Amino acid sequence: MRILILNQAFYPDVVSTAQHAADLAAFMAAGGDQVTVIASARGYDDPARRFAAREVWRGVRVLRVRGTAFGKAARWRRALDFATFMMACVAKIAFLPRQDVVVALTSPPLISFIAALLVPWKARSLVFWCMDLNPDEAVAAGWLKANSFAARTLNRMLGFSLRRARVIVALDRFMAQRIESKGIAAAKIVTLPPWSHDKDVIFDREGREQFRKQHGLEGKFVVMYSGNHSPCHPLDTLINAAAELHGDESVHFCFVGGGSQMQAIKRSAAARGLTNITFLPYQARERLSASLSSADFHAVVMGEAFVGIVHPCKIYNVLRLGCPVLYVGPSPSHVTEILHGYESSVPSYACRHGDVGAVVSAVQRVRGCAKDRLPSPGLSGFSYESVVPALARVIRGQYTAVTPIINPDLRNAPVGAHDERELAATAENR
Repeated sequence: MRILILNQAFYPDVVSTAQHAADLAAFMAAGGDQVTVIASARGYDDPARRFAAREVWRGVRVLRVRGTAFGKAARWRRALDFATFMMACVAKIAFLPRQDVVVALTSPPLISFIAALLVPWKARSLVFWCMDLNPDEAVAAGWLKANSFAARTLNRMLGFSLRRARVIVALDRFMAQRIESKGIAAAKIVTLPPWSHDKDVIFDREGREQFRKQHGLEGKFVVMYSGNHSPCHPLDTLINAAAELHGDESVHFCFVGGGSQMQAIKRSAAARGLTNITFLPYQARERLSASLSSADFHAVVMGEAFVGIVHPCKIYNVLRLGCPVLYVGPSPSHVTEILHGYESSVPSYACRHGDVGAVVSAVQRVRGCAKDRLPSPGLSGFSYESVVPALARVIRGQYTAVTPIINPDLRNAPVGAHDERELAATAENR
């Protein structure tokens, strides 16, 4: 099959969507499909970083387009960058042969609209891989008013994309429910989570020690947040916990990644004189094991209004390492469901935003028993070997009813079936 994948970021970029798109593209190319990817020639988090305009990577033809690089300092800058990227995509696609399937991710938001316009002109069918949901995200973040002209227009564009798609891949049941509420038949929606990067993320004891030495973390109990720093993942509660623990030199917080709020978070920490926080950029994939293994307690954060809209996928790599998990966010969510599935093997604590005392208490509890932890035995339904072949079959039209989930009992559970108090009680009694 001829398969076209559209996403702003792709290998060797290190953001999550780039890594997952690369995994899928390489797997399908290895299976005999003719895979073409159109992505940006600039780094997602660092526009100054440039990539080759054309290359063949692991059998995948990668075409990169140029666009503006105004950056993320203001929303209008991001909007212009997104618009020029999408226009460049259209120009590039015009010269491609007709595809069997176009797979659209969601970076930039609503690139799926461009993909939907290709059917049937340039592609026989569309698979909408919904990594997040816009304009729902923009409204929840306060960037758009729900009834504004822009929001209504973007909603119509999203609806067109959803209706035109042959199949929609949602990352969790909450996202699937939200898509269905937009008038989309449940039969069109397949729930498939992202996957752990099994080949690149293992517990690396030597890498852990080297990473900690390199960044002055030796002898510290390290609480790490690794991922996107954005309004969808508000980090105020972690920053306030760091301020609460500032007098304890044995505890150190490490924020790894990038995003629109990274500079603001740095300024906030500096203004408060918090010397127990280290900020680092996204780590290259070959350094991911060392970076993640260096933490003693991993934080997963999701904003209160974003259940079913965004899907923090760092949880899969963290669980692969067997590291204790601190979840700050709403309940229920896909994170609380996953943690329930691992409650017998991985210590986990869930707190609401603003509950600094609960975060500090969890840090103090885990610190007493975090030495020499070993990685967990595996991720069953969330491993690369489980999820990627299933997604490939969905794209090829061979398999349309698959929902890997760590706890089958929760598959049909009603929303509200459990909350963070259950997780905390489990941790207390462990």
